[in-house]
Amino acid sequence: MSAWPEVAGPSPATEPALAELTGRLRGSHRDAVQAVLLYGSCLRSGDLFDGLVDLYLVVDSYRGAYGGGWLALANRVLPPNVFYAQCELDGRVLRSKVTVVSLDDFRRGCSRRWYQSYLWGRFSQPVRIVYARDADTAAAVTGAFRQAAATLLGRALPALPASGSLGGLWEQALALSYGTELRTERPGRARELVSAALPFYEAVTRLVATGLPHGLELTGSGERCRYRASVAPGRRRLAPFAWGLRRAQGKALSVARLVKALFTFTGGLDYIAWKLERHSGERIEVPPRVRRHPLLFSWGFFWRLYRRGIFR
Repeated sequence: MSAWPEVAGPSPATEPALAELTGRLRGSHRDAVQAVLLYGSCLRSGDLFDGLVDLYLVVDSYRGAYGGGWLALANRVLPPNVFYAQCELDGRVLRSKVTVVSLDDFRRGCSRRWYQSYLWGRFSQPVRIVYARDADTAAAVTGAFRQAAATLLGRALPALPASGSLGGLWEQALALSYGTELRTERPGRARELVSAALPFYEAVTRLVATGLPHGLELTGSGERCRYRASVAPGRRRLAPFAWGLRRAQGKALSVARLVKALFTFTGGLDYIAWKLERHSGERIEVPPRVRRHPLLFSWGFFWRLYRRGIFR
């Protein structure tokens, strides 16, 4: 099996604040952390102090990470759990959004066996393993990355043109994945992501192409790389219905996770408002009654934001 493309970026070896934060997170989760993954805008920019650092903690089990209780139950019933964590070092504050998922759920979520299409898109993109317990753990995690990319392309190709540019293939595939979430990304975001890491996506496509359920051929390289896919007509006819179902189910799960985050994420409402403002460019005010009784009134609050077009 060919190796997963290496992703450059910040690491605990070069960023003391990241080393401190990952060490604290491992300790606070009872040494159940098998791997820590860094992804998102701070990885792309290389600046860990610009916004929130996106971290995934891959753990042995939820009981092992929390010692039982309602947090373990919430993580098991509706994974993942999301938290806020920060670390101050030398007068600078490293702020992070921390997502917790078990290795078993992570593998299932990146595969065809479990409906978690947001993971397909998220972990088909550049991700850096900033901590792994051992070589077997690193291999298991990169194997899940590979499966995420294969699953996304395998599901997306029946809904996409039979041929085109490699960049266009990934832009459209990521857009399909984004469409299953309550995302606030501006139009053209997928194009920016792919353009910034086209060699990575080309390497990933060549790595997974032979294992896809459809024939996929690549010609050329770099900006001139093009694809041609052979997809059965029946799969193409079913693709719009399948993605319609994924969008409906994915958005419902996204809303449920937002509500859950109000109780697992310290300052969850303020974080959600900040995130929506940052991506939509619109001011978000959290009504006092939503703050007082989030379980009762947050559903209507999110619905009104959706009607305003804050979620796409």
